Amino acid sequence: MQDFKIANTSVQQIEDLIRARYPLMFVISSEESRVEESLQGICERRGRRFITWSCTEGFIGGDGDSFTDIRDPQRALEHIFRYENNALFTMRDFHPYLADPQIARRLRDLSKDFKIGKYRKHILLLSSVFKLPGELEKEFNVIDYELPNRDQVNDIVLQVLKSVPENLCHQVRTDSLYRERVVEAALGLTADEAENVFSKSLIRTKDFDIDTIIEEKKSIIRKSGILEFYQSNLQIKDVGGLEILKTWLSTRQLAFSSTAREFGLPLPKGILLLGIPGCGKSLTAKAVGAMWQMPLLRLDVGKVFSGLVGSSEENMRKAISTAEAVAPAILWLDELEKGFSGTRSSGQTDGGTSARVFASFITWLQEKTSPVFVIATANDVSMLPPELLRKGRFDEIFFVDLPHPGERRRIIEIHINAKKRDASKFDIDKIVAATQGFSGSEIEQAIVSALFDAFENKRDIDTESVVTSCTEIIPLSYQMKERIDYMRDWAKSRARKASVDDDDLEIEENQIRQLEM
Repeated sequence: MQDFKIANTSVQQIEDLIRARYPLMFVISSEESRVEESLQGICERRGRRFITWSCTEGFIGGDGDSFTDIRDPQRALEHIFRYENNALFTMRDFHPYLADPQIARRLRDLSKDFKIGKYRKHILLLSSVFKLPGELEKEFNVIDYELPNRDQVNDIVLQVLKSVPENLCHQVRTDSLYRERVVEAALGLTADEAENVFSKSLIRTKDFDIDTIIEEKKSIIRKSGILEFYQSNLQIKDVGGLEILKTWLSTRQLAFSSTAREFGLPLPKGILLLGIPGCGKSLTAKAVGAMWQMPLLRLDVGKVFSGLVGSSEENMRKAISTAEAVAPAILWLDELEKGFSGTRSSGQTDGGTSARVFASFITWLQEKTSPVFVIATANDVSMLPPELLRKGRFDEIFFVDLPHPGERRRIIEIHINAKKRDASKFDIDKIVAATQGFSGSEIEQAIVSALFDAFENKRDIDTESVVTSCTEIIPLSYQMKERIDYMRDWAKSRARKASVDDDDLEIEENQIRQLEM
């Protein structure tokens, strides 16, 4: 393994625990070699023998006398009990055996023995999967081993450069700004994944190719099944209306820079977008990634919850740690209320899993110091836990209402132009009047429906065909009037409007009257 800098925070945590004689530790990481390299360094500094165990190799290391025949987990714990020296025993993938009551009981016994025993011994479980039975939760100290940070990824880049001929990787060698971009693109990968993708880039382009790195990164993040690397070419100008929200986002665009830190600006935490379905909440989240030129990670809250005990909490921790490793980044949680709506009854329905996952999320949201900007969207405010709406969780809560006439005009123009038609050839005022009470998605659907009808009749769309299509749609504002009125009343004193107040209600009524004459 290459000699690059260790992850100071995780390593310091483990070393502090060893110095304090903590008997049992659980390190969560898929980077076995990298973690063990740092553990060996700790043992050298603290006067411990470093010994590893696995069910395939038995014990290796220590004083040179390896016990490769001890592969049974129960025998392994007995060997550790009888071992006469200061040592750190790293048990690889030991978590499946914790379900055995005898193994769990023996670990608790060893925990007591180590605290009062003559020798300084520690057991460290190393696994990419976190599973602990309830009776062992208080016995173990859990450490999420961090992914490589910027300095470490940069060291990996330098190590790769040393191993390839001078005529390769010209841009990375000569352009320091490009190298910084390469390093930033690789954040969120393990050390092995970074090395592999750099090699892949060399094969393809004879240099470090950012597109290849991002392509690999998207694939790796998608493997988790929880986080999705969302790439969108949508621009903020493609979102119609919501001027107050756009201005707010624009003023915070540079807040993640080092200049902002020097000026004394705190890192933005995130925003919660509440409002009526189809009015641009998710669309805005997609556009912010391109606007801020930051990776957009979509967290499917529903996929966080797993049928296995402890897996849901682990999934949330993994999602948060991945987002922080990729930072600066945007973490997008769509339809948040569907994922966390059951927290109140969690104790009766799922043994408290939903409540624990929600608690870990809002605690992270409140205390996080990493440059991860959270954009959460919700359609039904009544289903949201009240703790989520408390000041300090988000920088701002915006209410996204139905578009007013001016916003509908812009939305209509955007969708007509997007369908490769010239919006200036349409009577936009007439379509605006026909779309009273429509959401942005309903306006888009009306134009799409008109396109289908025009294609079937072998003609092009025009103002009349779009208006006819509008008359065939019953908007959500009519179907769910009571719910929308409730949301508007709630938002008056609890949320900030995302749109500029429009006095055009009278204008709209006048336009309708003129069209009816």
